[in-house]
Amino acid sequence: MNAPDPLQDRPLTLAGRTYRSRLLVGTGKYKDHEQTRRAIEASGAEIVTVAIRRTNVGQNKAEPNLLDVLPPSRYTILPNTAGCYSAGEAVRICRLARELLDGHTLVKLEVLGDPRTLFPDVPATLEAAQQLIRDGFQVMVYCSDDPIAARRFAEMGCVAVMPLAAPIGSGLGIQNRYNILSIVENASVPILVDAGVGTASDAAIAMELGCDGVLMNTAIAEAGNPERMATAMKHAVLAGREAFLAGRMPRRRYASASSSVTDLPF
Repeated sequence: MNAPDPLQDRPLTLAGRTYRSRLLVGTGKYKDHEQTRRAIEASGAEIVTVAIRRTNVGQNKAEPNLLDVLPPSRYTILPNTAGCYSAGEAVRICRLARELLDGHTLVKLEVLGDPRTLFPDVPATLEAAQQLIRDGFQVMVYCSDDPIAARRFAEMGCVAVMPLAAPIGSGLGIQNRYNILSIVENASVPILVDAGVGTASDAAIAMELGCDGVLMNTAIAEAGNPERMATAMKHAVLAGREAFLAGRMPRRRYASASSSVTDLPF
């Protein structure tokens, strides 16, 4: 793939808003809100995704509110439909999020098809995405690493397509980089790898493939030191993007001397 001119690089743009950071992070699996706050601050992320079914963002007045430590004035809150197994359920959760977040319309849609693998149910996700777009939502959609499905989500009006790298929470890294590359090469909207990242090198590979960003949660939250891993992920995303823009050297079967071997003085 031909890398773009670095001078022509543009910030990540989602639903008409630009972001400096290409790292998006989740808010689940931390030991408490304070650890969540510290890790996300260390990541440099500007977009944080929140599972509306599992996280209090104001619906339970007697419980701590995540928005007290991650205020919408500082972060773009991205409500998601984690845990939904039908199109109707996912649409209902997005509508609830819009009410809780004062008319917020940017959402991350995921409709799961299997509780063991947490793979997406693509037909149900297509159904939900179509309804949400009709309802005025700006949909970032979690899907399989299928180039055809990714194209259909983009064509129907999703503002970003988010193919999995590996099963959610597995930490296996990108299992089919050729599919991800194909999705990126034919993209008409931002492509962000979502799910399966385990460590910094996985994030760097996603960015080297030309992805516009990476979303992760478990890789940071379940690290031995979440704050330190968040910092590592921030640098990995930056390094991967720079490498993509620079354009890697050709792969060769044999050695190539690093300096000239002709016209030697002795």
